[in-house]
Amino acid sequence: MRGHQRTLDIRNGCIDLSHGSGGRAMAQLISGLFHEAFGNEWLARGNDQSAFDVGGGRMVMTTDGYVVSPLFFPGGNIGSLAVHGTVNDIAMAGARPLYMSASFIIEEGFRLSHLKMIAESMGEAARAAGVHIITGDTKVVERGKADGLFISTAGVGVVPDGLDLSAENARVGDRVLISGTLGDHGIAIMSKRQNLAFETEIMSDSASLHDLVVKILEAGAHGVHLMRDPTRGGLAATLNEIAQQSDLGFRLQEEVIPVKPDVAAACELLGIDPLHVANEGKLVAIVSPEVANAVLAAMRAHPLGCDAAEIGEAIADDHHFVQMATSFGGGRIVDWLSGEQLPRIC
Repeated sequence: MRGHQRTLDIRNGCIDLSHGSGGRAMAQLISGLFHEAFGNEWLARGNDQSAFDVGGGRMVMTTDGYVVSPLFFPGGNIGSLAVHGTVNDIAMAGARPLYMSASFIIEEGFRLSHLKMIAESMGEAARAAGVHIITGDTKVVERGKADGLFISTAGVGVVPDGLDLSAENARVGDRVLISGTLGDHGIAIMSKRQNLAFETEIMSDSASLHDLVVKILEAGAHGVHLMRDPTRGGLAATLNEIAQQSDLGFRLQEEVIPVKPDVAAACELLGIDPLHVANEGKLVAIVSPEVANAVLAAMRAHPLGCDAAEIGEAIADDHHFVQMATSFGGGRIVDWLSGEQLPRIC
């Protein structure tokens, strides 16, 4: 993310193709907006890359793209979402997130004031997570080619020596813990997209989970076998993926799965299952029964885990099914989605 110090007047301004041309306008955009929002010693050097130090342990790296629509939603925007999603992918390995890159694909005509709001929210989210955005890239494309703004990120972190969280570690009898209510993010996005009104506004759960992960690992020691954040496809996709990777099945209890009443009502109205709806501030932990109560207590003691619940267990199943005992006393299979339910939620 190169550029020299320039001033940038965002009043009534919009992105034009000159902002991606490599000339004065691009330098002003980078230094006057992105450097100001993300400012740190690495970015200030103005190189096309950044060298950084890491502590002891194994490195973790992730990459992701963000194309959410709408760009602004209750509880956040594409900028804060990009940071939270990147941090959480790193944190699910038990790693401490350290550094990020950010690449922006901006459509000609996009308002500079909106870009500034998004960049500032990214900077705030990164600082809150203790992460530095240390390099990046900016491209401008013609009208109609990017739907406003797309963001791609990469992140790196460090896993402590001796920690290995993987689906291969899951065992029969392990407990399934969820850190809070399901479906908040996906329904917040859908409510804005469909102009749905509820008694109280449904807020996205978008948040960085690295600190919650620290508390979980402190409480669970070596009994925490793996963690995942149930984003696209929701809890259903996450547990089906883990079942395939671990050669196990899962049995869930519907009556203890936490879903906010407004989210449940919205899902019923839209004809969708909360288990398939995306989350951006929740995690699933698969833990041994010996540490389940301690981990659950630690989750509930944290602001981002106050609605945590134990919702099921791992079972022997050659078919790798995710089964659920319903609140009516019956049972059903919780399968993958066969199609796209909530497009553009992240």
